[in-house]
Amino acid sequence: MAFGALSLKGRALRHLARREHSRAELERKLRPYVEDEPDASAAEQLCKVLDELAARGLLSDARAAESVLAGAGRRLGSRRIAQTLQAKGLAPELALDTLAKARASEFERAWDVWRRRFGAAPADLAERARQSRFLAGRGFDGDLIRRVLRRAGDRADDE
Repeated sequence: MAFGALSLKGRALRHLARREHSRAELERKLRPYVEDEPDASAAEQLCKVLDELAARGLLSDARAAESVLAGAGRRLGSRRIAQTLQAKGLAPELALDTLAKARASEFERAWDVWRRRFGAAPADLAERARQSRFLAGRGFDGDLIRRVLRRAGDRADDE
């Protein structure tokens, strides 16, 4: 059994070496290896491994939430960030705090995403719809998309 626990811990460390994981996410990834074990204490071993990693500071839900913002969150709207946080199984309070941080800079992120992808105001309604769909697909809401496209149109008028 000691070998199984070591193997489980090794797998957990391999996952954590690649990127931050939430506890629930790492548990989901390791669960299939525990279910193969014939004895009932295997689930307890998984819990012990996760507790040990958390106690050593190697497993942190707060860091996992921050990594979402620092990574893909720079290119996503709050709706997509909320979906990502939910998929990671983070506590609701932590997810709400992270979303509040994301919303504080959402317009700037949307503008940056739009500028990198398009850089020019839509010339007609079809182009405007295409740009709107792109931003909506990234998780930005309708009001924010209208503000970005309005700003783009204002900049085009100034030139």
